[in-house]
Amino acid sequence: MKKFLSMLLALTMVLSMTAMAEGTTEKGTVIYGSTTEIGGDFWFTSHWTNGATDMMLRELSSDCSTVVTDQGGALVVNPTVTKDLQTEENVDGSKTFTITVNEGLVYNNGEAITAKDFVWTTVFACSKTAAGLGVKSTAASQIVGGQDYYDEKVAYVSGVKLIDDYTFSVTIESEYLPYFYDLSYASFGAQSIKYWLGEGYDVADDGEGCYITGDFTVDALKDHVEKVRFYAGEDRVSAGPYNLVAYDQSSKQATLTINKNYNGNFEGVKPSIEKIVVVKAEDATWADAIKTGSFNFYDTITDGVQVNTALDIIEDEATKTALGHGFEYVQFDRPGYGMINFACDFGPTQFLPVRQAIISLLDRNEFANTFCQGWGGVVNGPYGTALWQYKDSEEWLENNLNAYNYDPEGAVALLVEDGWTLNAEGGEWTEGIRYKEVTAEEAGTYLHNVTLADGRILMPLIIEWSSSEGNSVSDLLAVMLANADATKAAGMQINQNIMTFTELLNFYYRDASQGDKYGVPTYGMFNLATNFTPIYDQSYSFTSDPQYVSQGYNLNYLFDDVLDWLTMKMVYGVDSTDTEAYLTLWRLFIQRWNELMPQVPLYSNVYITMYPDWLENYAQDSFWDFQQAIVYATVAE
Repeated sequence: MKKFLSMLLALTMVLSMTAMAEGTTEKGTVIYGSTTEIGGDFWFTSHWTNGATDMMLRELSSDCSTVVTDQGGALVVNPTVTKDLQTEENVDGSKTFTITVNEGLVYNNGEAITAKDFVWTTVFACSKTAAGLGVKSTAASQIVGGQDYYDEKVAYVSGVKLIDDYTFSVTIESEYLPYFYDLSYASFGAQSIKYWLGEGYDVADDGEGCYITGDFTVDALKDHVEKVRFYAGEDRVSAGPYNLVAYDQSSKQATLTINKNYNGNFEGVKPSIEKIVVVKAEDATWADAIKTGSFNFYDTITDGVQVNTALDIIEDEATKTALGHGFEYVQFDRPGYGMINFACDFGPTQFLPVRQAIISLLDRNEFANTFCQGWGGVVNGPYGTALWQYKDSEEWLENNLNAYNYDPEGAVALLVEDGWTLNAEGGEWTEGIRYKEVTAEEAGTYLHNVTLADGRILMPLIIEWSSSEGNSVSDLLAVMLANADATKAAGMQINQNIMTFTELLNFYYRDASQGDKYGVPTYGMFNLATNFTPIYDQSYSFTSDPQYVSQGYNLNYLFDDVLDWLTMKMVYGVDSTDTEAYLTLWRLFIQRWNELMPQVPLYSNVYITMYPDWLENYAQDSFWDFQQAIVYATVAE
């Protein structure tokens, strides 16, 4: 009878929810509810920065790397891929990594993987052609000969060499040594040049260094690259535990099936869960969706109300009876945080006192308590409670960072001191929106500027906010900040512009490749969240180098020499064994960041992930994500 009811429920879901292709009570199929929608960008690495779910799908279908991170987040050589790894300190201060990969590695279509498959992506990333396609990479400056290749002074990257069919070497510039995460320089993933660039391309080495053959130009590649970036299908060539076989743009649903040719992870483990379907979990309906079988796996639940609801569902006997299975969960600290992100190069948010005033107009403690419901709290910088840096610095951070307590009167004082003392006619402000006289350079392209008859330019204190739809953080910020009486009384107006998460990211990255409108600075603040990998490297996050700013680094557009220096020095120039030196610089970076506030840090929380109780051996943690943990999971007998 229970089996019959489960089958009936599954049939009902098929008829009522077109996004679902099958019932979810069947053991062996994980229906993964994602808190962020799929953008549909499946390029093999983060050359184009995109959403967390896209990155997860990428990593599920691409895992054949020479160096990886283990369950604790430590960098380790991957013996499944790497036969030998040698390092050599050169007399000029550079360092060479020579890597031999194992024979017998294959892609999902059975094609052999050789040294070329690991080399071409690095040469590609060093090229001006890649930059012309919108690729984001710092490889050209770090690899010997990379900048000359980028500048098209030579036709090869001298620091990347093919030695034989299974051996290659890469030499790192002395300027980027020592490096705190040194072993990551030897991390290379296998990708098919034929698939990603198309027919007629190869990587070669005539003795001087590697180069890509064929018509290696933007015009020749752009159509093919654009196609494969956003393609999922049975013929997609990859080398991970799963194949990304389908993606439906309208329903935002992706399907992955097990890769029978997977070489195994760094411990030789291969997956046994046959299929993964990824769907969007909506804040308003997720609880009903999981109780009725629309999905059976809810990853990294953030909202405290949702956490408590999830725990109630796990204890609910009626849900177990209806679905034919129950749920288990794992709990772990978040290695990241939620935030408001500022654009610091145009509009009111270019001025530090305005950013500080916004922070002072939001009661962040109340916000964190309301949102996290006891499952998290306020942080005052770019870190999460799972980071070892935070754990080793908790007292120091408490004593050395500005907590930016709720202070509406202080916010007004900051605004007055910064010159926001005028009305729209240039007279003294008494009520409504504040204005400030600005220079033509400060005015920029900000649409709300007013030019008076005498030529003075006034900027109103209007903040355009890009807000993702169906988002509980957005809803809470609207109540506690944008529409709050204190904000209005301070003479500030925050306009909430609700859009899809994909569109928000396009505006945030100023990605003109997705439409001309996205390349124009439009919004002064975005609500986002991020997680850090075990490699906490912010080295180009505040760069002033035009080459890298144009590629999409420094997304806050905050140009501060001290911040730039600290983020570089924190990792470059610190030996991997010198944890104390790294931590000292990390603290100074956090302190400087806290002074300049390119973001409003809102919370860092405890995650829970709920999964069906027929799934065994599932062990997720702060730095061991779903895409890594699911490879070990099995179906209970």
